[in-house]
Amino acid sequence: MQPAATTKLPGESGTVANVGPPMARQLVPRLLPADVSLFVGREDEVEEARRLLGEERPGPATVLVTGPAGVGKTAFAIRTGYLLASRFPDGQLHADLRGFDDEPAEPFTVLGTFLRALGIPGGAVPAELTGRVHLYRTLLAGRQTLVVLDNAASAQQVSDLLPSGVRCATIITSRTTMAELCGRRLSLDVLDPARGLDLLREMLGRGRTDADSGAARSIVDTCGGLPLAVWVAGARLAARPHWPLAKVAHALADEQRKLDELAVGHIAVRASLELTYQQMSAATQHALRMVALLPGPSFAAWALAALLDTALPEAEAVLDDLVEVHLVQAGSVNATGIRYQLHDLVRLFARERTKSDVPERDRTAALTRLLGASLHLADLAADTLSVDFQGISQLDLASWRLAAADADQLLADPLAWFNDERQFLIDVAEQALDGTEGVAPAAGLATALTTLFQVGSHFDDWERLQNRALKAALSNGDRHSAAKVHRCLGELTTILDRYPEAVDHFEQALLLAEGEGPTYRASATAGLAYVHRLLGQYSTAVLRFEEAAELAEAAGNVNCLVYATNGLGVIDLELGRVEAAIARFTKCLRVSRVAGYRPGEAQALRCLGQSHRALGAYPAAADAYRRAVAISEDLGDRLSATHATCWLGDVLIRQGEHREGRRLLARSLWTYREFGNLWGEAATLYALAEAQLAVGRPAPARRRAEAAVMLWRQIGSSRWLAVGLDTLAEAHALAGDHTAAARARDEAEGARKA
Repeated sequence: MQPAATTKLPGESGTVANVGPPMARQLVPRLLPADVSLFVGREDEVEEARRLLGEERPGPATVLVTGPAGVGKTAFAIRTGYLLASRFPDGQLHADLRGFDDEPAEPFTVLGTFLRALGIPGGAVPAELTGRVHLYRTLLAGRQTLVVLDNAASAQQVSDLLPSGVRCATIITSRTTMAELCGRRLSLDVLDPARGLDLLREMLGRGRTDADSGAARSIVDTCGGLPLAVWVAGARLAARPHWPLAKVAHALADEQRKLDELAVGHIAVRASLELTYQQMSAATQHALRMVALLPGPSFAAWALAALLDTALPEAEAVLDDLVEVHLVQAGSVNATGIRYQLHDLVRLFARERTKSDVPERDRTAALTRLLGASLHLADLAADTLSVDFQGISQLDLASWRLAAADADQLLADPLAWFNDERQFLIDVAEQALDGTEGVAPAAGLATALTTLFQVGSHFDDWERLQNRALKAALSNGDRHSAAKVHRCLGELTTILDRYPEAVDHFEQALLLAEGEGPTYRASATAGLAYVHRLLGQYSTAVLRFEEAAELAEAAGNVNCLVYATNGLGVIDLELGRVEAAIARFTKCLRVSRVAGYRPGEAQALRCLGQSHRALGAYPAAADAYRRAVAISEDLGDRLSATHATCWLGDVLIRQGEHREGRRLLARSLWTYREFGNLWGEAATLYALAEAQLAVGRPAPARRRAEAAVMLWRQIGSSRWLAVGLDTLAEAHALAGDHTAAARARDEAEGARKA
């Protein structure tokens, strides 16, 4: 969770406000998946698609690629996208809409991904669908971008994802004709015999296929020219060079007679997959059935290890067997290992087998293990980052865990692991919330993801998942889970500057935790105190912070103790009790160092820097800020580093180093706008106004101060609104406008009284 705050200056706790216009630097997205190496028989269709997408037109071009399942629509769209890349210098967007999955991709979520790829920071992505559509189309209006929407189910699913820019183009693939969609259509049929043979030759080599051409033609004919079926048969032969082609040709002839009777698609593919399935060992067959239980389009080996109740190396070995026969695809290799994918048709086939061959109790047990492994790893990742002050471990809810050595290997870089697994973990939690395995572990996973959501600014995911978890917990009368989720949603709504909601969440968390030990109550009390402090309700905030500190000490929650102690110090500082504040911040620094709590150490240094600045001890303040910057940058925490950088710029100006100070302030301002951090932006504008006053420039000082005042008025912080109005009054006075100066001073006085 967010670390304790210094003040609602950029030294605040790292909150990111989802307000104001997005300040995005233009990025050039390259989201197309890797091009397929095996691609034959579509020369005419590719040329037609290039013509349709490249010809002169009054508006954006749309090409809908249709055809039966397994005909190669996705491969065609990706290959065409790469061939057209030079025509779209502003990049390519791609999304698998999973139109025929149990849970198709929502336009709301896809737009969030696209907007981030186009340079919009997480905190600035609109929170509602209409806003996302408008921003997406606005960004693409002046760009030349290709959008590939793969595996769509209906025109309704893609309508909000179509760009309106006249130089943009869209490729859509679907198994349906989508008659209501406007655009050009390009139908892909099965491969003719010659092209089917070309595909088999690409897989096996010309020598091997020509040596047994009759069997090769039989394979292609029996597969009905369906590329996926030819591919599966060819994969088996490629993996077994000692097999004669006639072996597979004969097997196909025996098991694929229905191809002559059924028109297209699923039945033909099912028969081809069944042939491969029957040739596998019992253990590999079971693994494929278990893989079908996984949510989402991709997964890592640890997930299969949980489903199979086996060690990670054994799961990786069986995945190698599945990759060998091309039932599972080995996808991208990243810092945490290989991600695997299951073709949607293979998934459908495997699910049928799972339903018929695996008893329901075994399926439930496997999903319970998957949930336990996900919860275990997510909780360990959050604990490793050590930025949360909740202090409630979810590990007692994990019914299954990876071996310690395997978990340590996966979480060597916890943020990298989370970036790879974020959507999968969300899918696991949502699958469990819909299932019968119990609400507590599913809500525990949602809670364990809080720190990871915050570090990555994934506020949409955070709110959507935990609202579902909260509803499920309350419906099931699970007070423990509901208390934890309320507390986490209180933190989120604080970050998003929705203070009344935050107060309600924290109060509900405390109500549900009544009678519990200090572990449940400490962080909710501290969070509530923090909101009261933001609202200028100092007496209430002090009582709550003191209570939180006592609870945290009783619970052994060092992070929460630092948070509460720091909060008391900030109140001392804002009320002018600088020496008392220094004593509290010094304690926070000492406790954080003893505990190895580096975010707390950086935070205490920022607060000490603010204290020295208040005393006019600018060299000491600059030293504290620099040390805080170094720690935050080492942790990869750009936002916290900017909190210190901003005030370092301020004190450098006060020491006469105007050029370097203004440079740091300008850099901080752009960073805050990138993150959508309203408090940081306001405080930096205030510091820039002070810098302009220091060199006798009232006009730019007034503009900066007015912008800061507007933001602080919007947030509703009377204390800092008064600070900004004081600076605005000085700017008016320096410009000779004493009436405006008096008006600003009167408003500042009113804000202080409020």
